[in-house]
Amino acid sequence: MGASVTRTDFEWVYTEEPHATRRREILAKHPEIKQLMGHDVRLALVVTVMVITQIAAAYVFRDWSWPALLVAAYCFGGVINHSLTLAIHEVAHNLAFGFNRPIANRLLGLWANLPIGVPSAVTFKKYHLEHHKYQGDPDIDMDLPSRLEGRFFSSAGLKLLWLSLQPFFYSFRPLLLRPKPVTMWEGVNWVTQIGFDAAILHFFGAKSLLYLIIGSLLAMGVHPVAGHFISEHYMFKKGFETYSYYGPLNWITFNVGYHNEHHDFPNVPGFRLPQVRKLAPEFYDDLPHHDSWTKVLWDFVTDPAIGPYARVKRSPKTT
Repeated sequence: MGASVTRTDFEWVYTEEPHATRRREILAKHPEIKQLMGHDVRLALVVTVMVITQIAAAYVFRDWSWPALLVAAYCFGGVINHSLTLAIHEVAHNLAFGFNRPIANRLLGLWANLPIGVPSAVTFKKYHLEHHKYQGDPDIDMDLPSRLEGRFFSSAGLKLLWLSLQPFFYSFRPLLLRPKPVTMWEGVNWVTQIGFDAAILHFFGAKSLLYLIIGSLLAMGVHPVAGHFISEHYMFKKGFETYSYYGPLNWITFNVGYHNEHHDFPNVPGFRLPQVRKLAPEFYDDLPHHDSWTKVLWDFVTDPAIGPYARVKRSPKTT
């Protein structure tokens, strides 16, 4: 199963998360960054193009052989669907239509969710905003792996399995460890998603629906674009808990790789995050960062020092 992971616990710290402090320092020196805050309606246009593309692709691929369909799902459809999950991430921050139009943002999230095949947009927002506010809090931040994950996935082979199952852990971990009451909008999310899936199944056939769902699962597992799950907060260098990625895949992921910049300024749309680094390079250029999500995945599997335990956790009193 490969070399065993050397870490036996999370990295516990007793300091506050770093982003609020850096945000204040950056704004004191670069108040012009405030001009980047707000929303960007281009997100809605890009999402609409991707949704229509996936519906068309599901129709085109309806009669393909299973091997060809799986390749298409991994190399094409899965990439678009993963990008749509990151559009949902943008929408969770109200970055499409602004804070004054919450329903418009909600509806765009539901629209972006459709090709993914599984309802997730509304539930994601409930937990993701807490990840920002309480980063590293073991009781609230559901982006953190559980202790069971850290103990069990403790070799190269098991870490590879864990990466493959990432969409399931990412989806069910918060529901199991921090369950919350189901909201009306979650019900709307489920109804619209089931209706869409049923329509694809009825009009295009089972292969078209499986193309969409399998693509989502594959592209959230061992896949280059899924490298951001690991690159964002897994501790590749002691003392640093958030990492940016400055490679080309930012072009198709709404610049989610600019993750330090995003946590410092979550109200700056992804389209503008590169400008944050450009305006305040002295705050970002010396931070450790990644240039390849594929290498991130490789290092995560092969490096005994990195595994699910390689995350910073902090006492709730310091969050």
